Amino acid sequence: MATLSPVRRALRALIGLLAIAAVLFGINALGVYAFKGSSWVPELALDLQGGTQIVLEAQTDGASPSSEQMSQAVTIIRERVDASGVSEAEVTTQGASNIVVQIPGEADEATRERIEASAQMQLRKVLYATQAATTFVGEDGEPTPYPTPDPSLEATPTIEPTAGNDPNWITPALEAEFLAYDCADPADQSSVANDQPLIACDEGGTAKYLLGPLEIDGSAITDAQAVVDQQNGQWAVQLRFDDEGTELFSTVSQELYGQTEPYNMFAFVLDGQVISAPTMDGVITNGRPSISGTGITQETAQTLADQLKFGALPISFEVVSSDTISATLGSQQLQVGLIAGLIGLGLVALYVVLISYRALGFVIIASLGVMAVLTYILLCILSWRIGYRLSLAGVAGLIVTIGFTADSFIVYFERIRDELRDGKTITGAVEDGWSRAKRTIYISKSINILAAVVLYILADATVKGFAFTLGLTTLLDVLIFVIFTHPVMQLLARTRFFGGGHPLSGLDPEALGAVFRGRAQFRAPTATGPRAKRSRGEAERRQTIAERKEAERAAAELGGKKENV
Repeated sequence: MATLSPVRRALRALIGLLAIAAVLFGINALGVYAFKGSSWVPELALDLQGGTQIVLEAQTDGASPSSEQMSQAVTIIRERVDASGVSEAEVTTQGASNIVVQIPGEADEATRERIEASAQMQLRKVLYATQAATTFVGEDGEPTPYPTPDPSLEATPTIEPTAGNDPNWITPALEAEFLAYDCADPADQSSVANDQPLIACDEGGTAKYLLGPLEIDGSAITDAQAVVDQQNGQWAVQLRFDDEGTELFSTVSQELYGQTEPYNMFAFVLDGQVISAPTMDGVITNGRPSISGTGITQETAQTLADQLKFGALPISFEVVSSDTISATLGSQQLQVGLIAGLIGLGLVALYVVLISYRALGFVIIASLGVMAVLTYILLCILSWRIGYRLSLAGVAGLIVTIGFTADSFIVYFERIRDELRDGKTITGAVEDGWSRAKRTIYISKSINILAAVVLYILADATVKGFAFTLGLTTLLDVLIFVIFTHPVMQLLARTRFFGGGHPLSGLDPEALGAVFRGRAQFRAPTATGPRAKRSRGEAERRQTIAERKEAERAAAELGGKKENV
């Protein structure tokens, strides 16, 4: 296969860049006009846009929650918020018993429910299950409400129950309370002790359950994933318990397996509601049960997995306020940040054009412009797809990247100039300079990306925005360097202005102090004075030993010829 010429490779790279840009703009256009979920402006974070603040208060019956409980609760609530697709949210403690959740923009109802569902997860056996009815057909054939429970009814089991699903738990008082229980207006069951039966309804209010005492606390669930069952292709929820939970669930599964319904059912209760009540279809001793069955779709499986994974708070919380808050820094600070970025970009442009690289500086400006466009559209797409929000820390990361990106170009152009000083043609200097510069740049950018990844993993949420934009723009920097900057230089090197070494091109060999015509061959100085001496001295210092010996031999031969003449 014939090797492509540098010009053809350069044109192919630039066409590839245009294709990438077109695809990115096309994806975002689909998000804006077809899916109605994206925008042509990146979403802003809490510090720039404001948002919703929800204050949760710990319910501990007068006792102060421990710092470990509050820390664990903050971690779980943050995981809930992250699972809802909201980024740049802040979850912090306030005082000894409050947790403050701040979400950028207006929180949707699903996110609110996910945060406010702050009760403990409980796993209980099922004593009885029925439809959520509160009436029965009376003697007159008309629906008749169940009577209010008589306080005089017996509330203590006459026979001591031996298991969580033992029917002896059902006393006359409990039966009357269960029949009259209205799922449309559920009573507060938070005061029910863990060692006592519990009445609960499902989330839709269509089924009513009488549950036995607590068997397993929800904190024993270490993971829950929505998966596709490889045997039947249906969606299911795969659970994983810790060591203690594995042992308890193994005992429970042995007790329930083989019994008739509802005594083989096991309910997962969150915030007083039954979120799932599957039957036990086998003895599970490895702590990895799976919930499957009719009605479990991809969406319901994911929701159930999130509820099981993030539902186990160490203590219960109550929402005491939910308010809209203004931007802590606001549009003024964003404007200041953007002005700072433009000033930095302007200073870089003035330096590279007027002081260092003349017309070559416009290649740097164009490269920065291309990177800015790709970064902007990527932020729009990421805001749509993963809920990314641009914070002031992220803006700082973008500004810092201007300097990092300029470093790449400086390394590349200085390599080209070194090759010119060695007597190479401009086209040769561009190719050889590229070969020598790219290794340095790849290593430098790898370190930047590694630092950004470590910072993103270990830093606080307020700094993650900086790390994210730093890593993203560093990757784009490398991409632009490969498919834009170098191809453009390959094309420019073949123009008369740059290829001929015009004094304003930034690639004038004489202005660069090039005193070689080739290896070991000095160019005849065209000027005298200190500058020519410095150029010759620099060239001599950069000679290798072989080049120096070759130069001395050539000078000796030239001296001999002059004597013979």
